[in-house]
Amino acid sequence: MPPDPAPAEPATITPYRDGPLVVRGPFRLVDQDGHEIEVQRSTIALCRCGKSKLRPLCDGTHKQANFRAPSAAEDRSRPAPPG
Repeated sequence: MPPDPAPAEPATITPYRDGPLVVRGPFRLVDQDGHEIEVQRSTIALCRCGKSKLRPLCDGTHKQANFRAPSAAEDRSRPAPPG
């Protein structure tokens, strides 16, 4: 059986400030045991707050939970403030 053809564009994952991780493009979603989680869309939002009732997908609960997270990567070159 020939290998699957490579996708034209890799998936793009965008962390939204105070919101989900949005995945666009061809992707496969699997659980930690390797079982596929079937999705019917080419763009999905993955929960970052842990409060969604559709986990691992986002249902918008982060807004009510006042979830806070940056969009950009954290700067790990500087020590974290005490606290």
